[in-house]
Amino acid sequence: MRGIVVDKFCTPEDLALGELPDRAPGDNEVVMDVRCAGVNFPDTLIIQGKYQFKPEMPFAPGGECSGVVSKVGAGVKNFKVGDRVLGMTGWGSFAEQVIVPAEKLIPVPAGVDDATASGVMMTYGTTYHAFEQRAQLQPGETVLVLGAAGGVGIAAVDIAKAMGAKVIAAASTQEKLEVCRSYGADHLINYAEEDLKARVREITKGRGVDVVYDPVGDRFAEPAVRSLAWKGRYLVIGFAAGEIPRIPLNLALLKGASIVGVFWGAFTNIEPELNARNIEVILDWVAKGKIKPLVTQTYPLKDAGKALRDLMDRKVKGKAVLICSDKATLPKSGAKL
Repeated sequence: MRGIVVDKFCTPEDLALGELPDRAPGDNEVVMDVRCAGVNFPDTLIIQGKYQFKPEMPFAPGGECSGVVSKVGAGVKNFKVGDRVLGMTGWGSFAEQVIVPAEKLIPVPAGVDDATASGVMMTYGTTYHAFEQRAQLQPGETVLVLGAAGGVGIAAVDIAKAMGAKVIAAASTQEKLEVCRSYGADHLINYAEEDLKARVREITKGRGVDVVYDPVGDRFAEPAVRSLAWKGRYLVIGFAAGEIPRIPLNLALLKGASIVGVFWGAFTNIEPELNARNIEVILDWVAKGKIKPLVTQTYPLKDAGKALRDLMDRKVKGKAVLICSDKATLPKSGAKL
């Protein structure tokens, strides 16, 4: 089968389409014919050998995908050939086929296209877990989202609004902020031009925010923590800006606040049943139009390297998706593109 082959750690520019060995499913595994694969920041790390997990080479990157079950291994009870599914793979999704353990599959409901389904697992799964289990977000609370126009950022704006929160979206350009506005953000902050802490204080009339959702890190982390209200929760999502910040812990003490780690990958392995329920909620919300994942850019499978480079260079607003099959379905006319 064809796929993006990594036989040594490399940069996106080194990636190319090649041949990977065909495999039969083992016990409690299925083979998926991949239709679409979501493009995510961890994919940029795994090809460079900078991620927590290092697959045996050669491998294809790609941590999530949507497609159709084509083979079923012994012991699989809940899925059959022909089922539309999305899968959490860790790696392997940038290919025409991938083997997935049955417990890491979620049925795709009617009305959800392949491109949208392929992009909800990591960004929306991370975000729903962050707000529902880690922050225990309540209706009427105020959320500050950093990097709000990126993949997880848009997911945070979208889900926070669906959960009844008020949203302050922070991003680096007016163009990105307009995307956040279209997703219902109540207030906008251009942190390339405005003082983040001062603007949050102005917007909240000095109270601060209940939850900070931070996939950016670096220099914006400390002013975001300083912007928390009493008993606020600072969600550590990632460090897209590069530097892992050092937070003065006295800030947590003075505000009665919590600094909360969100490691969705570990959560899916330790609590797979709860994660499956989370994804089912998300897909139900998508099917009902309660949330609208933003797929802005699609690439053919052979251009996976360009997709990853665009992601690293912060050129992607919302979600980028690889089209791995000519049978893939895309968002219908009128969906956000």
